[in-house]
Amino acid sequence: MQIINLICFFLLANLYIVYTQNDRTTIARKQRRKLRHKDARRNSSSNHRHSRTPLNKPSVSPISVADIFINPDNTFVNVYDSVLGLREKETNYNVLPEKKGHCSVNGMIMYDKAVWSPKPCLTCLCINGKVVCDETVCPPLKCLRTMTQKEECCPVCIDFEPNDPSDPVLVQSPHTHEMSEMLSREEEEIQVEEENKEQKRRKEKKLQKEEKKRQELEARHKEEEETQRNREEEERRKAYEEEERKIEENRKKEEDERKEDERRKEEEENRRSEATRLEKERQERLREEEEEDEDGDEEDGEENILRGDVYRNPPHRFPSPTLPEEIPLMQLPLPRGCFISGISVSCTNAKLSQIPPISDPDITRLDLQGNSITSIPNEAFNGIPNVEIIDLSKNNITSAGFGPQAFKTLKNLKRLYLDGNFLALFPTDLPSTLEEIKINENNLQVIDEHNFEGLHGLVTLELESNQLSEGNVSPLAFKPLKHLSYLRLGRNKFRTIPQGLPTSIEELYLDNNQIEEISETCFNRTTNLHTIVLKNNKLDESSIAPLAWIYHENLESIDLSYNKFFHVPSYLPKSLVHLILIGNMIERIPGYVFGHMEPGLEYLYLSFNKLTSDGINPVSFHGAYHSLRELFLDHNDLTAVPIGIEDMRALHILRLNNNKIRSVPPDFVCGAYDEDSNLEYLHLENNFIQTREISPYAFSCIRSYSSVFLKPQKIK
Repeated sequence: MQIINLICFFLLANLYIVYTQNDRTTIARKQRRKLRHKDARRNSSSNHRHSRTPLNKPSVSPISVADIFINPDNTFVNVYDSVLGLREKETNYNVLPEKKGHCSVNGMIMYDKAVWSPKPCLTCLCINGKVVCDETVCPPLKCLRTMTQKEECCPVCIDFEPNDPSDPVLVQSPHTHEMSEMLSREEEEIQVEEENKEQKRRKEKKLQKEEKKRQELEARHKEEEETQRNREEEERRKAYEEEERKIEENRKKEEDERKEDERRKEEEENRRSEATRLEKERQERLREEEEEDEDGDEEDGEENILRGDVYRNPPHRFPSPTLPEEIPLMQLPLPRGCFISGISVSCTNAKLSQIPPISDPDITRLDLQGNSITSIPNEAFNGIPNVEIIDLSKNNITSAGFGPQAFKTLKNLKRLYLDGNFLALFPTDLPSTLEEIKINENNLQVIDEHNFEGLHGLVTLELESNQLSEGNVSPLAFKPLKHLSYLRLGRNKFRTIPQGLPTSIEELYLDNNQIEEISETCFNRTTNLHTIVLKNNKLDESSIAPLAWIYHENLESIDLSYNKFFHVPSYLPKSLVHLILIGNMIERIPGYVFGHMEPGLEYLYLSFNKLTSDGINPVSFHGAYHSLRELFLDHNDLTAVPIGIEDMRALHILRLNNNKIRSVPPDFVCGAYDEDSNLEYLHLENNFIQTREISPYAFSCIRSYSSVFLKPQKIK
């Protein structure tokens, strides 16, 4: 009877435990379902909110006896398998020996394979009289806030509106106010983050707009440049056409003037022919009257006509019936090809073989060049005593046919031109009033110490293209020339600088000789010298003495073109302004070669050499950066714009055409200066430059793009 009562008590206790746990499980499930429903609704209404992990059901839920009774087959098997796979935990529950396979728990008997939960998160199983308990493992949660519900073992994510009175969890939670504040802070952080994202998105959008605007401006700038280039090309074409038109107009004008001159000459010829005919008739009548005059005495018959006086005016006691007695002789016929213009008589290319008889004291210029005159007799110019200029160039005059007294009576003669004749000796007994003598292209073979005696006022002397050398020109020859400032001795046979040059000389031309050396003493006395031309000789950098001219204070211009220089010579005059080295074999410009010059070199011409980019360094133009105005580097082997061009702020003309330049970097011409450049002409044509690849800032300092010449370019 006691056993039956014990069994009934046991069954009633089991029923009570099952009912209690089933009721708790149902309440917990309802609360979790409600939380999940609210979370899904909130997530659907806010797409951009920072997502908190939704409520997740624990992967392992508490197992109760009620679960086993609902589905005794499947649930029991699953729970049993789950428990077997977990770590076993021994308990201190007693096993009743008298009930084999049964377990005694707190005075209650549990059958074999019975499952119960003595407390949350703990599940026990009776197996063959042993009690095995297992703690529920809660899955990890990724949400920011969690909460463990009443009668539940695992925490769950919370995601609900703060201060929601309908939330059962919130009602039961003792920390509702704190959780509301935490949620508010989270929402503020989310809002700040969203605002930051919005600002970042606005900045990106603004940057995109600015980039698009920059691209549009760049495209517009390129279009304007192309339009500007087209306009410049059109302006150049129009300028070229205008120049061609002007040239054509000038040609037509010259043609009309030539025709007018021919017409005037023809009229003059006709007038002279008529005058000649009238003169012949007059002479014929005079002879007839002389024959009929029986009372004429012997003195009158002679007519005071003396030998050699053919240049005097004829007697006027025989009036001409056709020409008025007051008409001067100059209106009488001149030789064919001669004409009068004011106070000048021109017989250029008139095929004259001798000097024509002219008698007029008002004549100041006589031009007889381009004839076949062979001699100048004494008193040939007695009829024109006031003549100042006589041009006998391009005739056949020899030294033997030169009368010693031919120019003796000319007290006003200032210029005598005898170019292109056959003189072997310098003329003697020339007037002391002469200021200019030209005897170029003759056969002069000697200049002695007496040739220039009496020519104290001579200023210009030209003796080019003769047979002169340092061996046949006396060192004392130039001593009488106290005022000589201009001397041309080019195209002769000098091997050294002539000795005894006058101290007054300012310009010396010795081009096209065979000069091989410049000694230290050759220019010691010529302190007034400011121009020396030595092109087409045999000079090199080692043939110029260091002290030859370095201390000259007035020497400003030197022409050393077409010699044998391999680099720019050193020891140049400190006063040098103008240096010409065209047509040498120069490969480099040494550093500091211009550094001693004051006030500084202004014109440097190095065209037609062999300069390379390696032969020019930053100190090559040291001392000339502030002064250079014109720099010619065309027709060389440069592969890049020379370093230092951007620092030449006084530069007006730069020629770099006909080189091997392939690019123009932005800072090689203009540098980093903001002010405008003084460049007026920049020549870069006939290189290998891709003009479309030139930076728009490469020539930004140049005032006018029409000053930059880039076309044509060579093909690679």
